[in-house]
Amino acid sequence: MRKSLLDQLPLTPVAIDHDIARALGVVSSVLDQLPEAVQLIHEDLSWRGKKRVDPTKGRHGIAAEQVLRVVVLKHLTDCSYQWLAFQVADSATYRTFCRLGFDRSPPKKATLQKNVKRLKPETLKAINDMLTLKAEELGVENGKKVRADCTVVESNIHHPNDSSLLWDSVRVLARLMECAREEFGIGFHDHRRRAKRRALNISNAKSMKERKPLYRDLLKVTKKTVSQAESTIEQLAEVVSGGPVQMAQLTALSTELGHYIDLAQRVIYQTERRVLDGEQVPASEKLVSIFETHTDIIIKDNRDTLYGHKLCLTSGASGLVTDAVVEEGNPADSTLAVKMMQRQKELYGKAPRQACFDGGFASRANLAEIKTLGVEDVAFHKRCRLEIEDMAKSPAVYRMLRAFRAGVEGVISFLKRSFGLDRCAWRGFESFKAYVQASVLACNLLTIARHALAAPKTA
Repeated sequence: MRKSLLDQLPLTPVAIDHDIARALGVVSSVLDQLPEAVQLIHEDLSWRGKKRVDPTKGRHGIAAEQVLRVVVLKHLTDCSYQWLAFQVADSATYRTFCRLGFDRSPPKKATLQKNVKRLKPETLKAINDMLTLKAEELGVENGKKVRADCTVVESNIHHPNDSSLLWDSVRVLARLMECAREEFGIGFHDHRRRAKRRALNISNAKSMKERKPLYRDLLKVTKKTVSQAESTIEQLAEVVSGGPVQMAQLTALSTELGHYIDLAQRVIYQTERRVLDGEQVPASEKLVSIFETHTDIIIKDNRDTLYGHKLCLTSGASGLVTDAVVEEGNPADSTLAVKMMQRQKELYGKAPRQACFDGGFASRANLAEIKTLGVEDVAFHKRCRLEIEDMAKSPAVYRMLRAFRAGVEGVISFLKRSFGLDRCAWRGFESFKAYVQASVLACNLLTIARHALAAPKTA
C-alpha cells in the first residue's frame, strides 16, 4: 500500500483525453509548421521603442515562440492578463501548449502583458496570411468562393457626452497637477468637486434650457483648469533638476500635461459650438474620448451609433477569415468592395471564382471592376437595379451565392462572442489593430483544428 499519491506522480504530465486538449494539440501542430511566424515575433520582441535589445544581456524572458502561443491562448480563452497568468500557472495543458515548461516559475501578469503588447499589427497580419496559405495546403480553404462584409469593433470608452468629456478633462489635468504639487511643490486650485457636480446635474437635467447655464459653469471651470495647467507647465520649465531621473520625470509630466491641454481645448471648442451656438458638429470633427482619441463615430443603418472602427472581413466556405482590415473613418461599403477582392488576389495569386457581398457594396462600377479582376460570379444581397445575368451565370448560381453570403454573419458573431472582438480593451490605434489581428488569428487556428478533428480518419 502506498503512503501518498506523491509516490506515483509522473515526471511529465499525461495528455488529457478532452475536446479542448485535442483542439489545442492540433493548433500547436499547425503553429509548429509556421517557423517564419516565430521569426517575425522575435523581430518585434528585439525592439524596444527605437532601440534594438541585445538578447545576450539582461534577464531571460519568455521566448518568441512562447509569446506567439500566449497571445493565441489569450484570445482563445478571451480572458484578462490576470486570469491568463493564473491559467498558465494552474493548468498543465495550457502550460504545455505555451511551451513554458515545468522547471521554472510561470510568467507573471505584467510579463505576459509587456511581451504581447510589443507585437505589431503588421506582424500579426503577416502571420494570418501565412496561416491562410497553410490552410490551403491542409485542404481546409482554397479561397475560390468568398463572402465579405463589414462590422464595427468598439473602443473601450464610455458613452461620449460633452459634459462627461469636460469632466474627464478636468479630473485628468487636476490629477497631473497634483503630481506636480507632490513632486515639485507647484500649487494649484482643485476644481474637481465642482466640475463633477455640474456634470451630474447636466445628466439629470430634463431640458436644454436647464442644461445651458450648467454647461456655461462647467465650461468656465474647465477653462480655469486648463489655464492652471498651462501655468504649471511654465513653472515646471523653471524647476532646477535634481538628477537624470527627476529630469525624465519632469519632462514626462510636462509632455502629458501638454497633451491633455490640447485635448481639453478641443472638447471646449466642440461643446461651445454644439451647446451654446446650436451648431451641428460633423462627426469627422468630433472628439469622443480624451483617452482613445483614434475612435471613429460609426452610424450603422441610420439608427445605431457606435464608437470604434469599421472592420472589413472576408471569409471562405470553411469559415476561415482570409482577410481582416481595420479602416480609418467611416468609409461607405461601396468604396471597399474592390479593395477587398484585390487583397484576395494578392494573397492567393489569383482572384476568387465567386464572391458575394451585402447590399451596401452594390454598384454598377463595383461589379465591373470586380469582374475585371477575374471574379466569374458576383452576388450582391440587394440587386440595386443590377441584372442577375450581369452578376452570375444563372439565377440558380445567384440564389446560391446570396444564401452563402449569410454565413459571414455567423463568422462575425463567432468572433465577437468567443474571441472578444465586440470591444477592444487595448489602448491606442496600433494596439487596436493588433488586438483585431490576434483575435482573427485565434479564430482561424481553432477553425483549422475543428476541420482537422472532424475529418474522417483513414486507415
